[in-house]
Amino acid sequence: MANGNSGILTAEQEKKLRQPIDDYVGKIQEKIDRLRADGTDRVISLQNRMDGLKRDRSLTSQEKAAEMAKDREELEKARAVEEKNKDEIAKLISDAENYIKEHFQNDYYLPVKESCRAEKAEAREKYNRRVAELEKEHQAAVSKLSDHQEIKDEKYVHKNRLFDAKMVLEKDLQEIKDRKHAAYTYKYHLIDLLRMSKFTFMEVRAQKWENYRYTFNRRSFLLQNGLYIAIILVFIALCLIAQFVKKTPLLTFNNILNILQQASPRMFLALGVAGLILLTGTDLSIGRMVGMGMTTATIIMHQGVNTGSVFGHIFDFTGLPVGVRVILALVVCIVLCTSFTAIAGFFTAKFKMHPFISTMANMLVIFGIVTYATKGVSFGAIEPEIPNMIIPKINGFPTIILWAAAAIAIVWFIWNKTTFGKNLYAVGGNPEAAAVSGISVFRVTVGAFVLAGILYGFGSWLECARMFGSGSGAYGQGWEMDAIAACVVGGVSFTGGIGKISGVVVGVFIFTALTYSLTILGIDTNLQFVFSGIIILVAVMLDCLKYVQKK
Repeated sequence: MANGNSGILTAEQEKKLRQPIDDYVGKIQEKIDRLRADGTDRVISLQNRMDGLKRDRSLTSQEKAAEMAKDREELEKARAVEEKNKDEIAKLISDAENYIKEHFQNDYYLPVKESCRAEKAEAREKYNRRVAELEKEHQAAVSKLSDHQEIKDEKYVHKNRLFDAKMVLEKDLQEIKDRKHAAYTYKYHLIDLLRMSKFTFMEVRAQKWENYRYTFNRRSFLLQNGLYIAIILVFIALCLIAQFVKKTPLLTFNNILNILQQASPRMFLALGVAGLILLTGTDLSIGRMVGMGMTTATIIMHQGVNTGSVFGHIFDFTGLPVGVRVILALVVCIVLCTSFTAIAGFFTAKFKMHPFISTMANMLVIFGIVTYATKGVSFGAIEPEIPNMIIPKINGFPTIILWAAAAIAIVWFIWNKTTFGKNLYAVGGNPEAAAVSGISVFRVTVGAFVLAGILYGFGSWLECARMFGSGSGAYGQGWEMDAIAACVVGGVSFTGGIGKISGVVVGVFIFTALTYSLTILGIDTNLQFVFSGIIILVAVMLDCLKYVQKK
């Protein structure tokens, strides 16, 4: 674009501004490259060669040993050269970086930035002039027409011309944005060459922030975060109502700890079902799993002999040490929950049954068995010292939160750092393609259900300790909706293969905090279901919009 008198730089002028920097840094880079040739570059080359030799199956062990010995000898020489040139290279890098620091911003980037600002203003003026011209032409054309269809056609043509003008503006603005971004990142390109891709913490943050600004799209941002923004606004409104109407401060340290404490067992359930949603599935039996786990754990850890019976038999675990009973309760909870989830996973994977059906069957079977076996009675309290063994409070801090934090870390590691986790995303995204690439869809599906069962068992065991027992088959009713909703709000997509552990954590905290806030404000429990339903509906709607936009 010509500069005229508007302050807009041409490509040649911009290159001329950058030339002194390129020349100065380029000469230093040449010296550094020469010093690195027999040192650092040689070290990297030899290390890559040695790694290749280790994987090479065409050579015998003796041949590999001989080649490795030669390479080690060469590597020692190269490292000696690298060490010898280290100080000189460091001085050259420092010289180049000081020059970049002194000249890049003022001599190059700021003029380009101002040029882009002027160019953007000119592009908008050009668009406004074009719109005015089109409007004038349209009015003139319409004034000469009398036929209704011809007028309608002219309006359609005018609308298309306005759209074309808008597209030209957006194209011009994007080119200006690209130019400014390229100018900003050029400094890091120079540093990248000097330091061999080693950046400081602040440089990494600066580049990430620039990339975020460069790729920012308002519509995508609202699709991704609109629900969070709305929920935060609702939560702020609830805090204000609690403060000024109910005269009860909501955001106190104790309330926050209570929210985290209530969220901790639910975190296990949400982390479990998140893996199933990642496979485009779900689990309707979570609440009944919790009831079964609570009942089982209460029976084993019961204070004294059980007052209720199971299938007509009264269990007595008082002869076992308390510590053994605690571990036994955890093991039995995990085994029971995992057994049922494995069955649902088998039917889902083997017969291509939708998880909605297999887990609904689980839900009915579990509730029927537990209610029939216990006659629907509650089993009372557990030994009073057990909660202090499992989830003690240290200076008022509930350590149940640490159990949840450990679960988050472990599941994050499984999802992001293991082959199973990578396969989970692959199968969720496209099971047919995953199968073609050699991934066992059956094993991944059953594995996700088994992992969910382990987490359900652990979560119900913790909930039993938190509530001091009182297990019954009816406990946990509706918890499946909370867990699924937390995942959906956290961005785990029902379309499969999309989701992050951080999103699940945020979703659990959001739902727990809202429920806790509404309870403090005295909102009826039935109306709280209305809030949950609206949030779920909006979350799934936004998820569907994101999916449609990608297609």
